[in-house]
Formats: sequence, structure tokens, C-alpha cells
Amino acid sequence: MVDPALYRPATGSIPDSPGVYRFRDEENRVIYVGKAKSLRSRLSSYFADIAGLHSRTQNMVLSAASVDWVTVGTEVEALQLEYTWIKEFDPRFNVKYRDDKSYPYLVVTWGEEFPRAYVSRDAKRKGAKYFGPYAHAWAIRDTLDLILRVFPIRTCSKGVFKRANQVGRPCLLGYIDKCSAPCVGRVSADEHRVLVSDFLAFMGGKTSEIERRIRSAMKDAAQKEDFETAARLRDDLEALRTATERNAVVLPDGTDADVIGISEDELEAAVEIFHVREGRVRGQRSMVVEKVEDISTAGLLTRLLQELYVDPEAVPHNILVPEELESGIADVLAQVRGGRVTVAVPQRGQKRSLLETVNMNAKQTLTMHKIRRAGDLTTRSLALTDIHSILGLAQAPLRIECIDISHFAGEGVVGALVVFEDGAPKSREYRSYRISDEGARDDTSAVYEVVARRFRSRAEQQDNQGVRRSMYAPSLLVIDGGAPQVNAAQRALDDAGVTDVPVIGLAKRLEEIWVAGDAEPLIMPRSSEGLYLLQRIRDEAHRFALRHQRKTRRKKISTSALDAIPGLGPSRQKDLMKAFGSIKRIRSATPAQLQSVPGIGPNLALVISEHLKGDETENVATVSAAPTPKGNEGS
Repeated sequence: MVDPALYRPATGSIPDSPGVYRFRDEENRVIYVGKAKSLRSRLSSYFADIAGLHSRTQNMVLSAASVDWVTVGTEVEALQLEYTWIKEFDPRFNVKYRDDKSYPYLVVTWGEEFPRAYVSRDAKRKGAKYFGPYAHAWAIRDTLDLILRVFPIRTCSKGVFKRANQVGRPCLLGYIDKCSAPCVGRVSADEHRVLVSDFLAFMGGKTSEIERRIRSAMKDAAQKEDFETAARLRDDLEALRTATERNAVVLPDGTDADVIGISEDELEAAVEIFHVREGRVRGQRSMVVEKVEDISTAGLLTRLLQELYVDPEAVPHNILVPEELESGIADVLAQVRGGRVTVAVPQRGQKRSLLETVNMNAKQTLTMHKIRRAGDLTTRSLALTDIHSILGLAQAPLRIECIDISHFAGEGVVGALVVFEDGAPKSREYRSYRISDEGARDDTSAVYEVVARRFRSRAEQQDNQGVRRSMYAPSLLVIDGGAPQVNAAQRALDDAGVTDVPVIGLAKRLEEIWVAGDAEPLIMPRSSEGLYLLQRIRDEAHRFALRHQRKTRRKKISTSALDAIPGLGPSRQKDLMKAFGSIKRIRSATPAQLQSVPGIGPNLALVISEHLKGDETENVATVSAAPTPKGNEGS
């Protein structure tokens, strides 16, 4: 790595104007592209205090060997040039967008003499119109099959079309009236193009206009007593309605918009897009983003819009997003579209409701991506290899245990231990610990106690024959926290005489790896499968600890509330909880309702009601001042 001071430009040499900059490595490869309103302010921030930078940014600055820039006139021009350079150089520290799968499109080859419609997953070609993407190929094929009876346009390949033209006989679709058979001259090229034009209008959302035209023609045929034609037009109208109803109405005002939702964590983000045309969802796609650079949610979405909307026909009039973006992005998209584009955050009503639905789908996409990634044996093996190599362990960490401490404003301190074997969770071997008053002084004391108890029980089990599997020594012990927590865990291991268990800490703020006794943390690459696995183990320990802490707190509250009522013993407390389910319901019950529980007479029911109502009044003043529940103060 190169010392950033060796290539830092003089502050006075950097222009104080909008521009785009490039960081290059020792081989002159572009590793990062960024834009700024003020190049001087932005570039100076990279070199002012390297230690204060985010770990991703710090890694980028240390990997670079030079930096250059280009000034532009406006922020819009900066956005455009930044996007152009990212596509040209593919910098490794810029975010990477990838689809989690390929999506089918309905393609119409408008540029051909006899345009054809077909379903494709290939890259877009010039001279063709695309509809989608769609979630499933079968869905668009079924819809296309319905619409062909109304708009019998060509769907065959060039080979089939040429062969039918040579023999003078159409294919099967021509015989069943699902193709107008331009191959044998049943319709001219112009007549066929009119059919294709109507098909494009229908797929583009102009369904009402097409339906009105067919309904009018049906009535005219009925008035002329051409009942056969009227019946055919009636069936056509029904087919169009069926095809239209497959896309639910989500915006009754007939809005054309793309609705974009996002769900993210420290390493990845999932983006969900609903394509709404004429108020109906016409297509949907999902993307997964690797957050290689330190970038905000607004920055992620801005970059996505630049990459997504390159084709003028793909840019909608309205784009709904969950966060305010830079004003310049709307101008950039307007230039691509050749017309006005609105990028907005809906605040209320049906558009806001639809955005929440899209966000929910994005969350599910991220969850499914993580499940697939965690369930992939090859990926898990690569993660364990990464951890083994980067930490310099004596053996691969086939069994990893992680400890987390949870409390509520310093009270009700509990510890949790989760176990992963071969990169997969072993939930039946999870353990929870109640921390003593001595251990509850701070996080380091709590960590010391949990580690000491965990390995003391191991020693006791070994003294008695028949060691339980849950007491096997882990290949690696992970602590949710930084240097103080790791050092406390190491002291506990030393005091217990355990010398064969390496211990590390994973600090949540910068995802740093702390090793006991080291003054500086390790920084694993953001794309490392090993870091992803450690983060997943840490998050699982945090979840398990928080659940145990909340369960303990609820039990304590429930017990104390009923224990203080005179004349109410354990048996009647149990009957009350069984009948009403919670303290809240008991408190809201009337004395008459309380008497329905066996053993609760009129006097006792009145005492219970008055006592719990009194507790509620006393708690009103303290609840407003109570701190927010915290799951992991030390991390």
C-alpha cells in the first residue's frame, strides 16, 4: 500500500468547482470514480485524517497511488461524466449492481418489414421495442397467447417465415387465426404494421382506447345483424379484459411510474422496481448491490437510476423513490428521455402505500439472497477458508462460537452464545446466561463472566466422563465488540487455562476485526465471504441475546406486578395469566370479569383492579423518561 501523503495534491492546486475525480492504483488502473460540488472540499476530506475515514474509504485511499480530476460547469454535467467513467473503467471500489436473475421481456421487432413479437432474456437490440421485465416467462407467454386472437401479428422466427413464404402455406397459428399470415400475403406489410401498432398501443397501457374501438365495432356489427362478427368481437373484448385483469390496478388515476424500493445492511442492498403503466403493474425486477464503497442510500439510488435508464423509451415520466435524491438526477434523466421527468418521494395516499409494498418486496429479496448465500456449501467453504487465511489460524474454523451481551439501560444484563458449524447455525446448542450483579458492572465484566462460565463448564464436563458435544472447544471464539471486550474474553480464557481457542472481536461501527493484544484492527475486504459469515454470526448472536433479554424483562415485570398484590398467591397468579394472557389485559379487565377466574372473589377482584390501575398511574410519569431498549451497548 502507498502512503497517501506521497500522492496527496496541494490543497491550493485543487479547483473549488464541480467536477469528477479518479483514484488510480500503482498500475494506473482506475479504482474509484466520484463527483463533487467542490473538488477541493471533497478531495481534501480523503487526506485530512486517514484514521477517521470509514473502513471502505480508508481501504480505497490506501490502495491508490494517484488522483486526478476534471472540472465541469454544473452538477448535472458531473453526474453524467461520473456515470460515463464508471461504465468505462469499471472501478473496483464503486458499487456493483447485478440482477439476482435474468428477466424475460416481450420484444417487438418494429424495425423489420414484418415485425414479430417474442419473449427474450437477451440484451436489448436497436430497432426493437421492449416491454417488461416480467417476473415469469410463462406469464407473458400466456398473456401474448390471449392477445394474439385480437392482434394476430407474426411471432415466428425468420426461418419459419421464409419457409412458409416459399411453400405458400402458413404455419399452425395462421390456420387457427392467431396470425394474420403476412408470409403468404393474407395481409400486406402496411396492414400488418397497423396490427402491430395497435398491439404496441395496448401493451403500452392504452387499453381503454382499444376496448372502446372494439366495443363500437361489435355494436355496429350487431346493428347490421352480422352476428358472427359481433360474437367474434365480443370474444376479442373478453380476451383483452382477461389479459388486462392479470395486472392489478394499483394507482386508479392511471399514473405511469416506476416505483423503487430498497432494503440494505452494511455489506449489501436489495433494490426492487415495479413498472406501473396506466395504473397497473406491467413488470417487476430485483437487483442486489454490493456496497463496495461507503455510500448513502440516496447515493445508491442515484447511481441505480443512472445505470437503469439509458434507453430514452425506458425512462418513465414519474419515478417514486423512498428518499430524496440529488436534484440533478431528474435533469439528467430528462435529457435522456427528451422530456420532463419527476423524481419524488410520495408522502401519503395510494402512491405511498405502493412504495411501502415495494420496500417490503425489497426486504424479502435481500432475505432470500442471504438465505441462498448462506445455504451454498461452496460459499460457506470459501468463507471458512477466508477466515482461516486472513486470521492466520492453525486450523480451519469449522466450529465458531459467538458471545453477545444485551441489557436494558444497564439493567437486566444477559449473555448469549450461538454456535455455527461448517458455516451453518446449530440452534440446539445455543446458550443464554443470566449475569450476576458483579458481572453486570459493564460490558467487559459481563463478557468475562460469560466466557469464564462457558469454559468452566467445559472443564467440569471433562472431569466427568462423557463430554457433551455442546462443550467441545470451538475453533474460533467471536465477541460482539471491540478491543476492550476481546481483551476481557482473553483474560477469562487465560484464567481458565484455555490456550487452544483463538478469540477475536467484530466491532459493529466499522466492521473491524480485533485480535486480543493487537493495537490495530484487521480490515477484511468488503467483498470477502469470510467477513459476510462473521457478520452473520455476530447478528445471530445479537438477535438471540436481545430475545432472551426481552423475555427476561417481560417475566420480571409480570411477576413483580402480581406479587405485590396482597392475598394473591402463586396459584391464583397462574390462573389469572392463563385466563387473560398478559398483565395488560388483566389491568384492563373489570372486577366482574376478574371474578370469572376460579378462586377470585368480589373483594380480591376489587383489590387486583385497584392495585393494577394504581401501578399504571405511577408508571405514566416514568415511561416517558425511560430509555430506549438497547441490545448491545458495548459494540
